[in-house]
Amino acid sequence: MSAPPRRRTFVDLTPLRASPAFARLWLSTFLTGLGIQLTIVAVGLQIYSITHDTLAVALVGGIALIPATIAGPLAGMVADAFDRRALLLWLAALLFASTSGLLVLTIVDARLLAAGQHVPIWPFYVCTTIAAMATIALGATRSAIIPRLLPPELVAPASALSGLSIGLQVMVGPALAGVLAAAVGYEWTFAADLCVSATAFLGIALLPRIPPLHDVVRPGWQSFVESVRFLRTVPQISAGFAADIVAMTFGRAYVLLPAVGATLIGGGPVTVGLIMSAGAAGTFLTGLFSGPVRHVRRQGIVISRAIQVYGLSVVLFGVALLLVTLGVFPRGGESFADVSVFPLILACLAYVIGGASDEVSAIFRTSMLLTVVPDSIRGRMQGIFFAVVNGGPRLGDVYAGLAAGLVALWFPPLLGGFLIVGLMSVILRLTPSFRNYVFVPAAED
Repeated sequence: MSAPPRRRTFVDLTPLRASPAFARLWLSTFLTGLGIQLTIVAVGLQIYSITHDTLAVALVGGIALIPATIAGPLAGMVADAFDRRALLLWLAALLFASTSGLLVLTIVDARLLAAGQHVPIWPFYVCTTIAAMATIALGATRSAIIPRLLPPELVAPASALSGLSIGLQVMVGPALAGVLAAAVGYEWTFAADLCVSATAFLGIALLPRIPPLHDVVRPGWQSFVESVRFLRTVPQISAGFAADIVAMTFGRAYVLLPAVGATLIGGGPVTVGLIMSAGAAGTFLTGLFSGPVRHVRRQGIVISRAIQVYGLSVVLFGVALLLVTLGVFPRGGESFADVSVFPLILACLAYVIGGASDEVSAIFRTSMLLTVVPDSIRGRMQGIFFAVVNGGPRLGDVYAGLAAGLVALWFPPLLGGFLIVGLMSVILRLTPSFRNYVFVPAAED
């Protein structure tokens, strides 16, 4: 009788060893994401240096919201009808072109600055909107490819490796962008993204062809209707989408952080950076210690419990803000030397827990989606999934902004966290197929 497989503690690298094609795709995804982080920071700094207006910076995401959300389902329909490798190449080229446009605009602006002028802002919005659309479409198409490169039992470890990659991107990318922008300027920061993107492009080009394995449904209304009908047959997938929207709508507090750093905990931008880095650290640590995910079978329960822990972490963040508001701890000043230390520690702890629990949920939601959905419709489901992932945080920004304006900064996270815990219990109760979902590897069928 063979011995049971040894349980891992650290991240399972088996997917990288089992499939060289997946290893190339993973590396390409990491490099692309790192470049995107460089550009996100650089374009925000560049627009602010031209306008000195935070609203102008905020419009980068606001203008791109609807086009980027639509891009996911559109890319999914194309991915189900054509060679997915070829689609990745076209999307990577589109992303490269948008970053090249930002580089050209920045170079021209530097020349005009000598005459006391600036380039118009609207071309920056055009380039960033194209980049956002390409990014969402790339993510949906890449995810649809993974089950074609790996057996089902390695999909969850592959999702954990993706989380590890995202954590590294978010931790390293913004810091590197800040250093490059300060040391060599915005032009070289965009140029660095282009160099990284060119390397990532090579990783995609070396993938095998990934044509459809089924009768093709041409992109269009019929294709979209078919994907909606399919969702009705898999309530566990619909419940996963609903869970993601709940978590991101009521647990997304990023829009509050500038005010938290300026008027409550104090410390200004340094505090904002520390709290955001704490969330990225939680994501990274979950990926690093994700060895056991390969052995998890009751994935629906794990997703729901992870989201509820995420909700409690949001409550903890709200409590940290409430303690300062009530005067239990002093308010901080704009300088980091005057920061309110204990509330900052609580806030960072909340974000570490939140980043870790959100990544646990993401690993198994992704695994469930990739293993339950057949290849013939997987691209469209991934497109809808990425539309949800893109739209949920924007709804969260609206909720947090309105609730904070009506009550106080502590109110949106405190209420939102309890809503997440309660609504996840409702989703579990109403969706037995989600609650009872058990992943069974092919060898155990």
